[in-house]
Amino acid sequence: MLAEGKNPVVEALKSGVTIEKILVLDKTDDSVIREQIKVARDRGIRVEFVQRQALDRLSKTGHHQGIIAFTSEFEYSDLEDVMKDGSYEGRRFFILLDKLSDPHNLGSIIRTAECSGVTAVVIPNRNSVLVNETVMRASAGAINHVKVCKVGNLNDAIKKLKEDGVFVYVTDMDGENIYKTNLKGDIAIVIGSEGFGVSALTRKLADQVISIPMYGNINSLNASVSAGICMYEAVRQDKF
Repeated sequence: MLAEGKNPVVEALKSGVTIEKILVLDKTDDSVIREQIKVARDRGIRVEFVQRQALDRLSKTGHHQGIIAFTSEFEYSDLEDVMKDGSYEGRRFFILLDKLSDPHNLGSIIRTAECSGVTAVVIPNRNSVLVNETVMRASAGAINHVKVCKVGNLNDAIKKLKEDGVFVYVTDMDGENIYKTNLKGDIAIVIGSEGFGVSALTRKLADQVISIPMYGNINSLNASVSAGICMYEAVRQDKF
C-alpha cells in the first residue's frame, strides 16, 4: 500500500508500520521531507530519489507532494478483541459506518475519530469503501493511529456491542435532537451512507435515533460532517 504526501508519510513513520522503501523527488529542498529522509535512514529504511514523472506514474491520489512510502498492507483490528481490551482510558466510543461509499469521507471520519478519542471505527466488508491510498491521504495519517474494524455484518456487530453494555445510536432526520440527548457512557454512533442513510433494520436494532437540527433549506449533511458533529458533541458531554 502507498502512503502519499508529507503528512501520511510522517504518521506512517511515527506509527511504526512496516515501510519497505520511500521514494523522494530528486533534489527536493522541502524541510519536512528532508527530515523524513533522516528519520527513515536512521531506521534503516531504503530511500530512493526519483524524477517527478516516476512519482506521478505511481501516485493513485494525484497528490504525492514529492514523497511516497511503500507500506505493508493495512491491518484491520478485530472488533471482539477491541471490546475486550481494557488498556484504553475512559469510556468506549465506537463509530459505525453503514455502507459508506466515498473514500474521502471515510478518511475524514477516521481523522476526526482519532482527534476525538474514538475507540474504533467499524465498517462492513461488503458494499462499503475499504481502506485504500485515498483513505490514507484523506485521513492525513490518522489511519495509523485509529483502530478500524472490518466486520462481516454491521447488524451483528451492533448486537455484540449492545450485549456488552454499549448504548447504540443511529443518526436520522426524525430522531431526537442530539443536543438534548445524553451521549455519556459507553456508546456507539451509526452514520448512514451518503445516498441512503441508515438501513431500516439497523435503525430498528439501535437503542435510540438521534438527529442534527437543520435550519436551512437543505435537509442533509455530508456524512463526514455529520460524523464530526456527533463525535464532538459526545466529546463535549464527556469532557466538559
